[in-house]
Amino acid sequence: MTERYKSEALAAAHETALGLTEAGVMAKQTMRAFDEMCLTPVEDLTPEQIRELRLRERASQAVFARYLNVTTGLVSQWERGEKRPRGASLKLLTLVAKNGLSAVA
Repeated sequence: MTERYKSEALAAAHETALGLTEAGVMAKQTMRAFDEMCLTPVEDLTPEQIRELRLRERASQAVFARYLNVTTGLVSQWERGEKRPRGASLKLLTLVAKNGLSAVA
């Protein structure tokens, strides 16, 4: 998955910092600070927020699932609170919440 940055300027700063870290010039702890500053933060979403997000984007569960590369059943389980999104799915949902479904298309 490609990184999603808050801005183009922060993308450039983050890429530079990543290069310095890989070269051993900058500490990993400092790189974590750059990650927090530059990358879109992941936010936990409630089942209601997930459903509202999908409806805001005017997508069926099947279409929404396709964009997130998960099953329709999993989207349904998220919306009913039976399961919670994690990892890449949670990151994608956060991006959709911030930038719309086109951000992950």
